[in-house]
Amino acid sequence: MEDHEHIVSAYEEELSSLNNKIARMGGLAEQVLGQSIDALQGRDPELAGNTIQQDEAIDALEKEIEEQAITMIARRQPLAYDLRQIMAALRISSDLERIGDLGKNIAKRALAVVEEQQPKQLMLGLRHMGELALEQLKEVLDAFIERDADAALKVWYKDEEIDAMYNSLFRELLTYMMEDPRNIGLCTHLLFGAKNIERVGDHATNIAETVYFLVHGKPVSEERPKGDNTSTTLPLQRSTG
Repeated sequence: MEDHEHIVSAYEEELSSLNNKIARMGGLAEQVLGQSIDALQGRDPELAGNTIQQDEAIDALEKEIEEQAITMIARRQPLAYDLRQIMAALRISSDLERIGDLGKNIAKRALAVVEEQQPKQLMLGLRHMGELALEQLKEVLDAFIERDADAALKVWYKDEEIDAMYNSLFRELLTYMMEDPRNIGLCTHLLFGAKNIERVGDHATNIAETVYFLVHGKPVSEERPKGDNTSTTLPLQRSTG
């Protein structure tokens, strides 16, 4: 009986360790994303450079989680909910690693536009979009820690909000480029930055689906909400009157 209790206790400690690593990785991903947006808006090369370096810690944690998960599956041969917990950690760590990469890419855009004059309205739109993505990331990580499928679904439904912001910003940036070719370089970097933020929203949505599956043992039954229509978007024509 004592041996069984010892095995159960050791396994619970391993699961707790896995969850703690996901929490640490999530905190780092939030930090990288938040700092990259600050660096882009503030044209801060020092902050951008530091943010790019921080992504290495996220990559290292993903490797740790992957190795631990594989070891646990091989040694414990978990079933049902226990197996879902380990697989969820693997999936979420993969999404967080991609979010870290996206944050690093945004920071690189910040380095590229240090000398550029940035239209205030465009930067406010980009900032708002980034804050929403950051909020969704925080909420979905909380949902994972709490094993709260309902909270995860709220994040899943909100992905359309980021898509709507991206569509609006995309049209504005195209318009600026059409009005003056000198804006093309800056606007291209901002456009890639906005796309990276939109992709963060997609990965937060992935995590939401993983949390739902973890709790209920089945996928979300509805079709994923998507509102990115930039592939068919034409630039707005500004009024000259």
